Amino acid sequence: MTKVSVVIYGAETVCASCVNAPSARNTYDWLQTLLPKKYPELDFKFTYIDIDRDTENLTDHDDQFIEQIKNDELFYPLVTMNDEYVADGYVQLKPLKRYMSEQFGVTDTTN
Repeated sequence: MTKVSVVIYGAETVCASCVNAPSARNTYDWLQTLLPKKYPELDFKFTYIDIDRDTENLTDHDDQFIEQIKNDELFYPLVTMNDEYVADGYVQLKPLKRYMSEQFGVTDTTN
């Protein structure tokens, strides 16, 4: 079974550019429920990182993504899979499904 590490970076306050989008925590909860149902052949591990509070035990990838968010190069919530950028800001299903198909060769089983 292919392992997929999903990391959602966010903060308590809603991103200024994403006012009408779900919060980072809501995005984390949504993906944690959605992805295993749509892709049962993958072994998902989910992590939420608060960019303002979680500062210990971060990888270099984590630090780089957090720096890009703080420099307004990326928006939160930011979603990565296996340390690769997937989506940021207003995270939607269609780009996620495309990424899953391209990177892992899987299709949505719930269409």
